[in-house]
Amino acid sequence: MKKSLLIFSLLAFLASPMVAVPDVEAAQQGKAKVTKAKAQAKAKKSKHSSKAKAKGKKHVRAGARKFVAKPIMTPLRAVSYDKSWHDADLNLRSAAVLVVDQKTGEALYSKNVDVPTAIASITKLMTAMVTLDAELDLNEEVVIGSEDVDRLKGTGSRLALGTRLTREELLHLALIASENRAAAALSRAYPGGRGAFVAAMNRKARELGMKDSHFIDGTGLDSGNRATAADLVKMVDAAHRYQLIRQITSTGSYDVSVPGTRVVRVRENGRTHKVARSVQRHIAFNNTNSLTRNQDWDIGVSKTGFINEAGHCLVMQTQIAEQKVIIVLLDSWGKWSRIGDAQRIRKWLEHDSKIVSHQPPRSAT
Repeated sequence: MKKSLLIFSLLAFLASPMVAVPDVEAAQQGKAKVTKAKAQAKAKKSKHSSKAKAKGKKHVRAGARKFVAKPIMTPLRAVSYDKSWHDADLNLRSAAVLVVDQKTGEALYSKNVDVPTAIASITKLMTAMVTLDAELDLNEEVVIGSEDVDRLKGTGSRLALGTRLTREELLHLALIASENRAAAALSRAYPGGRGAFVAAMNRKARELGMKDSHFIDGTGLDSGNRATAADLVKMVDAAHRYQLIRQITSTGSYDVSVPGTRVVRVRENGRTHKVARSVQRHIAFNNTNSLTRNQDWDIGVSKTGFINEAGHCLVMQTQIAEQKVIIVLLDSWGKWSRIGDAQRIRKWLEHDSKIVSHQPPRSAT
């Protein structure tokens, strides 16, 4: 009996590996199949993703001429200006001044930064951002119409009624030459019209944290377009994130071709008479900020503004002493005082080691 049990146990022992091995191999084969399937799925997904990315890049390139995509906004952090220098140090002519380190948000100089005031054509930076955010076709032509004529301040324009310009050309003229008809045409050609455009301007201001700002129109002719110097720093910082705005506002001049007529004298059958002929006129527009034509300045964004209620204004993003700064000058005494103030600020930043190294200045008395 014991012998039979021993033989039976031996047979069972010998048989068990023969049963187990196929199970292990099956498990290993199954695991290999799963691994292979996962690898194939991953490869397929990667291939599909690559195709999608390539397709996406191709789409961006194809549409690059039509619109400029809205940049991802990271608003400038809350500006700290409690320890900035006092006005007596620089003798600036502007009523409100703010100079901010763009990287840190630290105010290097401040004066009346929280007083809401009319901002005139500084408004056009917001006009450009709202236009670009809508991703409209920049090659689409817009006709200057009677609706674009300034009947509030009575300002003139070099753009005759009926002039056809692309949306990109209008952006150039609005930002470089501060052309009011160009800015008015951009707001009129916005989906939903001017009402929707102004609503988008104020919505954009809220998104950027411009809590003390309000917009009435896209030109800045209405003195109801108001903001503080602290808010305008945020707007300039946001505008600097748009490649096209940087490219346009830092340009010294811009030319456009517009259709026109020229009267010439023609002699026919022995008699001379005048004939009007269609011609292409080339109009040159200079940047209203003369510093953009000065090679000593490294300017990223620039915009000037003037109406009686706002005085002469200037905002800039620039690099001084290897430091990127935003300068806001509002309600300056005269046309050239804002330029003089910018020059004084630059000289101060270049020669004051305390400011360049960000050492806290002595308290002003």
